[in-house]
Amino acid sequence: MKKLVALLILVTALCAFSVPAFAAYKAEYKLDIVPSLTTSWGMGAVYFSELVKERSGGKINIKVYPGSQLTVGAQTNAFMLVRNGTIDFAVQSSINYSPQIIELNLFALPFFIANQPDKYAALDAVKAGKSGEMVVKAVEDKGVKFLAWGENGFRELTNSKKEIRTPQDMEGMKIRVVGSPIFLDAFRAIGANPVTMNWSDTMAAIQQGVVDGQENPISTFYPVKMHEYHKFVTDWHYVVDPTLYVVNPGVWKSFSEEDQKMIQEAAVEAGKYMIALARISLDDGTAHKYLESIGKLPEITDWYKELAKVGMTVSILSAEETKAFADKTAPVVKEWRSKIGDAIVDAAEADMAAVAK
Repeated sequence: MKKLVALLILVTALCAFSVPAFAAYKAEYKLDIVPSLTTSWGMGAVYFSELVKERSGGKINIKVYPGSQLTVGAQTNAFMLVRNGTIDFAVQSSINYSPQIIELNLFALPFFIANQPDKYAALDAVKAGKSGEMVVKAVEDKGVKFLAWGENGFRELTNSKKEIRTPQDMEGMKIRVVGSPIFLDAFRAIGANPVTMNWSDTMAAIQQGVVDGQENPISTFYPVKMHEYHKFVTDWHYVVDPTLYVVNPGVWKSFSEEDQKMIQEAAVEAGKYMIALARISLDDGTAHKYLESIGKLPEITDWYKELAKVGMTVSILSAEETKAFADKTAPVVKEWRSKIGDAIVDAAEADMAAVAK
């Protein structure tokens, strides 16, 4: 009997040493994004998966699912699916998580960040400052692990009808917006007719003339050939769309501490890459220099030139013209300030003031 017990102990020990430490890891981890892989958002997600696979020696394989495949087109349900473990990882828009995490509407306050002297410096200050810490805490308190910030970009307006430079130009226009209440409030305040629609349904609606316009960052609407249907762009930067690299807490805990550190670092690096892609030719040149330094300059390095090349008329609003829209949406900012939380909005104002020139 003693010999049998000893034999069992020996076999168990040998099995323990022969099974790799990562045997419990999944063969594939699913990562959710909304747009195509050719957008800056998609490219940032793919880069993250590549970094993790390379740095884990192939033991952690993250597959990116574009086009809201994992949410069956219902992009505003994305947060709940990561939280309950249906989705392992996500690189998601702050907008799509805002129905469940109201603090994320900070970035959707109309002209709140856009009206700063340097909108990119202001955005970076918010993400790195006290207000950013408060937002991240709100995200994690709701049940997912935050890894890093990315960026989809400031959202511009396109339409098929006419040049838009004043709120009056938008009266009655049917504008596609994501299904988030603050967007409905903002466009109604301007005088437009907002229509909520998932991104997966948007291009068909535009092709069929169901809506007159839509709002999105240039790096999102250009790859889907928006210029074939919309000839007018209003460059107003009214809200910004940061993205969040997140992971289900249970999945996160399944990784070793060493792998957790590696994954977090990969997310930060991929997020920096995505941010630069979203900002190239739209900032002070910092994004171009960074992408050049890492050998990852994209094919298009001048968005305004490219939009003109494909036949779009870009209306860059003056400070006075922008103020007219900001004045129209001021009541929305006031109402949503209290919903988001005065403490977070106050902190964001202080963060931005610290870098204002």
